Amino acid sequence: MLGEFRAFLVKTNALALAVGVIIGVALGAVVTSLVNDIIMPPIGYALGGVDFSSLQIVLGTHTDATGKVTQVAIRYGNFINVVIAFIVVAFVVFMIARSFIKEPPAAPPAPTKTCPYCKEANAVDASKCKSCTSAI
Repeated sequence: MLGEFRAFLVKTNALALAVGVIIGVALGAVVTSLVNDIIMPPIGYALGGVDFSSLQIVLGTHTDATGKVTQVAIRYGNFINVVIAFIVVAFVVFMIARSFIKEPPAAPPAPTKTCPYCKEANAVDASKCKSCTSAI
């Protein structure tokens, strides 16, 4: 049973996937801190000292049986922070993927011959033009 499980991990790259998920979670925490602690304070300062995480539209208040008052609010400032964090994460993932995934060099174009009548390119071994059907 243990041998089968080990073979499954090696064969399906589940271990590599697990490592990728763990690194992704760690990267998410770093990017969240980058957005909340580095990027948003200067943006808020440039916009007049706005703290985006505190921006909200209060719809009302609710008092529970113990007397605790809670606000019912749309917290669009948190949403702005999350959108910016998503953009930063997407950009970082794009840069990482671009550095690891290289496109193969383009294949050289196939040799062609030109039809003397319509000037359309045709395969070298063609006996008739694919456009005007004249003999070439």
